[in-house]
Amino acid sequence: MMRRLAIAVVLATGLLTVAVVAQGEVYRQGNLRVSFDGRLLPRSLPRDHPAPVTVHLDGSVGTLDGSRPPQLREMSVAMNRAGRLSVDGLPTCTAPQLQQTSSEAAMDVCGDALVGHGRFAAKVDFADAPLIPAQGKVLVFNSRAGGKPAMLLHLFGSTPVRAAFVLPFKITQNSKGEFGTVFSTKIPVLASDLGYVTDIELTIGRTYSYAGKRRSFLSASCAAPAGFPGAIYQLAKTIFTFADGTHLTSRLTRDCVVR
Repeated sequence: MMRRLAIAVVLATGLLTVAVVAQGEVYRQGNLRVSFDGRLLPRSLPRDHPAPVTVHLDGSVGTLDGSRPPQLREMSVAMNRAGRLSVDGLPTCTAPQLQQTSSEAAMDVCGDALVGHGRFAAKVDFADAPLIPAQGKVLVFNSRAGGKPAMLLHLFGSTPVRAAFVLPFKITQNSKGEFGTVFSTKIPVLASDLGYVTDIELTIGRTYSYAGKRRSFLSASCAAPAGFPGAIYQLAKTIFTFADGTHLTSRLTRDCVVR
């Protein structure tokens, strides 16, 4: 049962990046319903250079008729080119270091690489048994894959049993277009038909020092034209693929104020 819950807990990651959207938005396609909320803080940013930012996220997934939603199999989020990712000098963590660890143990071995944290709630659906609620913590660590920047999501559930799972996220760069940094992952097929996420909350962002300078894992500017106090911009383009073949694509709009 612990292995099944460990596999099922990965389904909660499906909302980790989904949640970077306008507040209170709801997307529907067929019977699928995904709602999410997100904030980029601070909203007031410099016009001509990036400043440290933190992203606060929360979301939920379900169906219009209350039935079990399909599994999330793949997702990618392409972020606006005005946003920047900095990992120079930031410690990294590897998946083997996090396997089968509690949140406390994960922090003991990889705390220096922490770039985010949050919580999840899910339901595990075993055959001929009532739905089992699962909940726990999410930790996000800086990592590398194939010599390139990456992230590791460590999910640890303590209810109803202790179980852990580690999910890697690739980070790639687009050289052209409105969107630059792309975060993507594939949900293992093993996770299918065991459970589904109900809620997720996450905070991503940290500052650190390297080579005598203060740096930020995430930073952004408010690229408003000269003379304008703010701007409306496309924050991200998201693509989600579910087990039943459903594809959900959206562009997420935000605004900022020049400080």
